[in-house]
Amino acid sequence: MIEFGHSTHVGLRREHNEDTYHADTDLGLWLVADGMGGHEHGEVASALARDTLIREVGSGTTLVRAIQLADEEIIRHSTRRSEALPMGTTIAALRLVKDNSYEVAWVGDSRIYLWEDASLRQISQDHSYVQELIDQGAITSEQARNHPHRNVVTQALGVTDPQALRVESVRGDFKPGMQLLLCSDGLTEEVDDDAIAAILSRIDLSAQECVEHLILAALEGGGSDNVTVLLVRRT
Repeated sequence: MIEFGHSTHVGLRREHNEDTYHADTDLGLWLVADGMGGHEHGEVASALARDTLIREVGSGTTLVRAIQLADEEIIRHSTRRSEALPMGTTIAALRLVKDNSYEVAWVGDSRIYLWEDASLRQISQDHSYVQELIDQGAITSEQARNHPHRNVVTQALGVTDPQALRVESVRGDFKPGMQLLLCSDGLTEEVDDDAIAAILSRIDLSAQECVEHLILAALEGGGSDNVTVLLVRRT
């Protein structure tokens, strides 16, 4: 049995929500897209990514290829508009298949976490400037949380040239008791992994209640950005 929860919030400092998400048990597709480029740019880019993935996955395209096509679609749309301000979006997507396996794929710094055996693990890797500094040993993960360039992404749909786009993916078995969390950086900017794990560990909460607690924690932490959270459980 699959149980899931989902919600998005504009946050406390933004006027518009450029995040987009989709949750669909029939298609077996969940995704979070965090748009960038300002109102009517980020919103458009994230919506284009969502709609392209729904269309392509629904017609049998692989998840990775669907994300590549979304990149091309956003670039085409941006070129047609001929505006100086580029539009882009992150993407974090989950596909469940009938043999109880999962595939996740991502571009940018929206994250995917796996809850398994009472512990939380980030299974995506941020495409960001601070992640590159962490990989080089220049800063620690704790220092990255307060780095002045922590919001700079190195890969994004609609911004990265299709030839240079790195769509990363991970596959695994989705076993009973596991949870997969997809979120925009509006959550992880304000709530650290330990606090996320503490909420996911609460067996008294439904998936939807966990999502609502996570968004509330992000708002209580400052709510500096749009925040979107999807949680998928196998019971």
